[in-house]
Amino acid sequence: MGDKKHDDPSIVTASHHDALTSVLGSKDEALKSIVYSYKHGFSGFAAMLTESQAEALAKFPEVITVKRNTFHKLHTTRSWDFLGLDYQPPQQSGLLQKAKYGEDVIIGVVDTGIWPESRSFNDRGYGPVPSRWKGKCQTGERFNATSCNRKIIGARSYHRGISAESLKSDYNSPRDINGHGTHVASTIAGVEVQGVSVGGLASGVARGGAPRARLAIYKACWEGDGCPDATVLAAIDHAIHDGVDVLSLSLGGFGPEYSGTLHAVQRGISLVFAGGNDGPVPQTVTNAVPWVTTVAASTIDRAFPTLISLGNSEKLVGQSLMHNASLISRDFKDLVYARSCSAELVASSNVTGKIVLCSAPAQAKFRPPAIAFQDALNHTFMAGAKGLIFAQYTTNLIDNLAGIERNMPCVLVDFEIAQRIISYFDTAGSPVVKFSPTMTVVGDGVLSPRVASFSSRGPSLAFPGILKPDITAPGVSILAARRDSYVLYSGTSMACPHVSAVTALIKSVHPDWSPAMIKSAIVTTASVTDRFGMPIQADAVPRKLADPFDFGGGHINPDRAADPGLVYDVDAKEYNNFFNCTVGLLDGCDSYQLNLNLPSIVVPNLKNQVTTWRTITNVGPAEATYRAVVEAPAGVAVSVEPSVISFTAGGSRSVTFKLTFTAKQRVQGGYTFGSLTWSDKSAHSVRIPIAIRTVVQDFVADTS
Repeated sequence: MGDKKHDDPSIVTASHHDALTSVLGSKDEALKSIVYSYKHGFSGFAAMLTESQAEALAKFPEVITVKRNTFHKLHTTRSWDFLGLDYQPPQQSGLLQKAKYGEDVIIGVVDTGIWPESRSFNDRGYGPVPSRWKGKCQTGERFNATSCNRKIIGARSYHRGISAESLKSDYNSPRDINGHGTHVASTIAGVEVQGVSVGGLASGVARGGAPRARLAIYKACWEGDGCPDATVLAAIDHAIHDGVDVLSLSLGGFGPEYSGTLHAVQRGISLVFAGGNDGPVPQTVTNAVPWVTTVAASTIDRAFPTLISLGNSEKLVGQSLMHNASLISRDFKDLVYARSCSAELVASSNVTGKIVLCSAPAQAKFRPPAIAFQDALNHTFMAGAKGLIFAQYTTNLIDNLAGIERNMPCVLVDFEIAQRIISYFDTAGSPVVKFSPTMTVVGDGVLSPRVASFSSRGPSLAFPGILKPDITAPGVSILAARRDSYVLYSGTSMACPHVSAVTALIKSVHPDWSPAMIKSAIVTTASVTDRFGMPIQADAVPRKLADPFDFGGGHINPDRAADPGLVYDVDAKEYNNFFNCTVGLLDGCDSYQLNLNLPSIVVPNLKNQVTTWRTITNVGPAEATYRAVVEAPAGVAVSVEPSVISFTAGGSRSVTFKLTFTAKQRVQGGYTFGSLTWSDKSAHSVRIPIAIRTVVQDFVADTS
């Protein structure tokens, strides 16, 4: 329904009952129908209604919108050191230290719950729960009052509206049977845990990015039913009431109906969402409203090389997670090449007791690597194979091997390595092969970061004038807690908590900054090059240089984000016009998208010339001069007025400037990319990405 008309939650709920009574004819039917009443941060409710009842309710003048409940998917150690957030750097001056390791920042996690016994949530050395906390520890199945502590300061679960079948396969409490929520929470704020590894691989210290922050857990996602709109909205409503500072949602596919997210931002809460795992297909990014931070996933500087020895003494290297010594034979085994490893080809190849190579480049366009790999694995394992070499065009599937290694050694290779193995197979009379145990390699020799192949790409279908994703962060083979152990997971769900933690650290250092300022600081200080100064790449088909639709502003740089120099701030009330456009209450939505003061610019329909304005606010030294540096998108002329901005002590901290984009040729084109950077030629370089598409006529399908 929108903003609350009353501060008393009971009056808000009564108004919901009254509305339902008008539709259903009685108060009893209204009470039976209502599932959740959202009464803390905003006014709205979830109820069981027929199609005609929903249509009747939608006609009420006080009702903004009525939406069907939809069910959303979850998006699924070394990473913090890779980001430069060293726990104990030589000089105690990094963001982590300035933020006191996230001391007493409250981070809400909307997910599958939590496994409170994990060592990552030990509260030893923590002080009292912050007095501003208004939440609760909701008890239930295998979750009692002692499951919360001074680390997990609150936990709630939302079972109403969840199917009986789903509740049977899950804990009816905040306890996490899936593991996803525990992994996310420990990535955000887990305490230091020594000696963590996956069978000796990726060994080291596990910790969260804001290890002294407090956690508030909201279980809105359930086995089988996923994450229904109604439960997620209830979680957001409670989080607003409870007093969280940051809300992390590693969930997929929320649309503009999520007014609850806007209400949270208008109360000063930063929201961070996963961008989705449907890449590298364009226009698949989700959670694209402008007031949240939407996160893409990228790799870190860690790899798991595995030596493949052929019978002709040739040695090749793939990737694996082989740590079960009992499955790794020192002896050569017969090699079989079964092409795509379909059920028919495996059945006709006599693979029993042998190592099977599966490589079919010509079929890769028909079947995504994850599906092809699972099929190949099932067919070869069931046929009695003793090992698998699987060829693919991306290696972002490495943690798919985690559970498999207990049964059969598997190695991932690219098509080039596979071709060398095929050449040997074709020429050898009795081809044989063996694997060596997997090693862990960390450091400069690993090409990183790279945007992960699975990471969803822009532009946003829902809001083409809003650049999404906003940022990329580590999301491939992230080691974090699951139940009482530690596992490797990949996904934008794993990247999202990295940005949530950095958001919390920045909020600790700059408690007066708005969510828009924090988001701007993260986006404008991001890196578009790796540590060697080379452009960041994106795993796709084929691998390419990353652009803003892959990674937004770039790869997150936490220390730089703490001192951005300038920020693009937005009064959260300015989002109202944008939101009202999405529900059909206002026209001219293109203009609202173009002129929101975001740290990015997208013009999806440049015919001749477009002008937009942005305002920058100085959060650095009082006296500073910045000069504009423009990298114009191909085929577009860009002007900035003024091109030099000076700030003086006692003067205004904010300056508005104008950007004009002019098409150099009239053509129905694709997107080209550029940037605008404000530089003080010293410590600050404030960069926003630009994406422009020239058109001759609106709504012409780009299908050639």
